Amino acid sequence: MNRLAHFVMLADGWRRYAIAFAAGAIGALAMPPVGFVPALLVTMSVAVWLLDGCGAKGGQGLQRIRYRSAAVAGWFLGFGYFVAGLYWLGAAFLVEPDRFAWALPLGVLGLPAILAFFPAIGFAIALVFWSASAARVMALAFGLGLAELSRGYLFTGFPWNEFGMAFGQYPVLAQSASIVGLYGLTPVVIAIFAAPAMLTDVAAPSRRFAPLVIAGLGLLTIVGYGALRLDSAAVQMTPNVRLRIMQPNLPQDAKFRPAAGPEILKRYLDLSDRSTSPSVAGLVNVTHLIWPESAFPFVLSREPQALNMIAATLGNHTILLTGAIRMDAGSSTNGRAYNSLLAVDGTGSIIDSADKVHLVPFGEYLPASRFLRAIGLRQFIALPGGFTAGAARRLMSVPGLPPFQPLICYEAIFPGEVTPNIRSDREERRPAFLLNVTNDGWFGLTSGPYQHLAQARLRSVEEGLPLVRAANTGISAVVDPYGRMIKEIPLGVAGILDSALPKPIAPTLFSRHPIAPVAAIYFVFFLVSLAGRRRM
Repeated sequence: MNRLAHFVMLADGWRRYAIAFAAGAIGALAMPPVGFVPALLVTMSVAVWLLDGCGAKGGQGLQRIRYRSAAVAGWFLGFGYFVAGLYWLGAAFLVEPDRFAWALPLGVLGLPAILAFFPAIGFAIALVFWSASAARVMALAFGLGLAELSRGYLFTGFPWNEFGMAFGQYPVLAQSASIVGLYGLTPVVIAIFAAPAMLTDVAAPSRRFAPLVIAGLGLLTIVGYGALRLDSAAVQMTPNVRLRIMQPNLPQDAKFRPAAGPEILKRYLDLSDRSTSPSVAGLVNVTHLIWPESAFPFVLSREPQALNMIAATLGNHTILLTGAIRMDAGSSTNGRAYNSLLAVDGTGSIIDSADKVHLVPFGEYLPASRFLRAIGLRQFIALPGGFTAGAARRLMSVPGLPPFQPLICYEAIFPGEVTPNIRSDREERRPAFLLNVTNDGWFGLTSGPYQHLAQARLRSVEEGLPLVRAANTGISAVVDPYGRMIKEIPLGVAGILDSALPKPIAPTLFSRHPIAPVAAIYFVFFLVSLAGRRRM
């Protein structure tokens, strides 16, 4: 191991960049669906040794060389991590290959290249506090963790596959998110998996086991807390609520053909009305039917025949919750359009709606549209002008259900933001569950849908709220407020899922205070890093 550490520290030129890239790519194996968490041992240990090498190169006061070396190493590590973890974005460019195949490298390589600047900055921050002591593990956790935190907010935010998701995908490891959230888990995960790099520390051989012992105790604490919390986790069901989720497994390109609208609607209705047993006919025992995001290639509110067909299937005992395009009342077909969740009752009336607030750049709208359109870029959704963002996230209330928080597509990946409208007066305005409708059909049978589900599940742990999820191609599921799967429909399968609705548990610490616990962790890591630097 010492020989390997020295090889990494002394590597230069393309060898150094290749090592960093490979270490990042290996780290992506810790994310769903592989979920091999120990892969981060390689990533974080190599990160420590790369930064050790930066310290050696700039020891003569050449600060600019040291920081440039650190940033470049961090960029290549991040580039490898994001290319391996986000390769599935390329599938979206092949849904309409005649329009977007030429831009596939921009998604598969371009976005990872941009995201890699965050770990580059993280490495540079870590180097500010770098030392010869074991405290440099905390410096890495502080710098790289701070960069990951920034990734969740800057430029509309994209906290996909934060390092903390290595723990967030497993319920027993994820329970600490009820205290510190994903952004608090991330620096802890970095520190735990960087600690073994200290076994090669020749500067203080008598103390090189101390970081590993501390990391082991930290991991045992996380596992122990999770096991105890789950052991006492009794979840009750909401009375008189019987949900049915319909997963159509519809090819994504079909949703761009308005002529396919009647066929698509018939498929939805046939699947939704399917009997689950000889004694249960259709929707007779279903109180609420749920369809996925952007379900139709038409504006549902302007298709009375479609609404009548839905009403005839629902009867007077079922309410439909479905993703659909909503347009401003009275506007033309080229008016403002919203990606929305609609509630339709048994008369065919739309009784409530909520609009998506956090739109997907390049997917639902085109940033800097004048410039990018001039060079031939378009958003994926074939809608003139793209979607308009909703004014504010809001709870929905429909007959027979407690108030719930709609989350459309990737709105479910943002920690601390899924219920921003209830931070004050929590008990009166807290939703009873999260409803996530999504269309992961863009990404086919790849890692993307698994990663999306894992992140949505972690919001349940953070908030103490159950999750109901309807996806076009999968994975549709009902999740309890501890992040445990109750029922699911696998990826790439058409079908229905009948389930009761779990009740929420008491508000978690993170749901009440989403900033303070995270800030406390970073403050402690900062102090330890600073102390190690000053001792040096």
